[in-house]
This record gives sequence, structure tokens and C-alpha cells, in this order.
Amino acid sequence: MTEARPERQQVTISDPQVMRALAHPARLAIMEHLASLPAGATATECAELVGLSPSATSYHLRALAKFGLVEQAPSRGDARERVWRSFSPSYYVEAGQAADSEARAAERALVEAHIARDAQRTRDWLRRAPEESPEWYAVGSFSDSVLLLTAEELGALNEAVQGLLAPYRRRLRSDPPAGARTVAVQWRAAPID
Repeated sequence: MTEARPERQQVTISDPQVMRALAHPARLAIMEHLASLPAGATATECAELVGLSPSATSYHLRALAKFGLVEQAPSRGDARERVWRSFSPSYYVEAGQAADSEARAAERALVEAHIARDAQRTRDWLRRAPEESPEWYAVGSFSDSVLLLTAEELGALNEAVQGLLAPYRRRLRSDPPAGARTVAVQWRAAPID
């Protein structure tokens, strides 16, 4: 049985040391996995996901806990079992405009780790898409649009997109319909001129 806890709010990460701790592919995968599971997961369960040994995964979990990103969850009944959960279901990374070069470099490293992970997901989909069902093949989508917006309009667009995605977030769907699959959606909006 898991301990009930209120939905936690998004956390803003501005500490370069925390950003560097997160800028590791296994840690990103662990954080994403734990954020989608309110009851948490063990190091062994996370290890299967990230392709590492349970002991290496435990090391990464302890590092994430050191920075307050994950915490121990109540045991599922076996006192020997250590269950971990995300401290917050989402986080926002921002060094800030006035940040020093160390903070900027850490922010860039973390964002680049996210971009690399997202690009790999896209490559994986393209590789296996021909074997997917026609239904799923038809709805896989990649789009690139160049828009002309003010900063205020871009802020409103970002908010609207997040609003559209919110009801489908994996951690919030306690009873998804039959046939539902985990889908990665990336939204990037950056001035290019």
C-alpha cells in the first residue's frame, strides 16, 4: 500500500550542481519513469528501464536523492525492498538571464542531454515504424512550423499547448482506455532570427 500524498507542484532547478547531476541519460530516464509512477519503483525496476545493473541504478538514485529530486517511498510490504519516488512530478530548469558562466554551461548540458534523448526516441520510432500497426503508423507525427509571434503570443501559445497535453500526462491517467501507449511529445519554441 502506498502512502497518499498531494500532487506536488513543478520545481524550478537553478543550481548548476543539480543541473549537472541530471545531465546523465540514465538519470533523465529514471526521473521521467519515477515522475510517471505515483507509487514509485525500485532500483531493480528502474535498472530494467535504463539498461544498467541494479547497483549502478542505486548509485544514480542516491545521487538524485542527494539533490532532493527523488526520495524513498513507503515499502510495498517487503521491508527489504527500497522504493523510490520522484519528489516532484515535473521540473523546470532555468539558470536565469543573470546567471554566471558555470550555471549557463550546466543548463546547456542538461538541455542538450534532453535533446539527445528526444532525438534518439525519434530515431527509434523511425526504425520500428514500418512494423507498427497501420493505426499507430498513421498517427506518429513530426511537424516543423515557423511562426511569427510576439513574446506575449509565444507565452500564450506555450500555455495553450501545455493545457492540451495536461489531461494525457501518464502520471495523471489512473484508468487509461484500452490500447493506450506511452507517447513522447516534445514541444520546442525558440526564436530563430
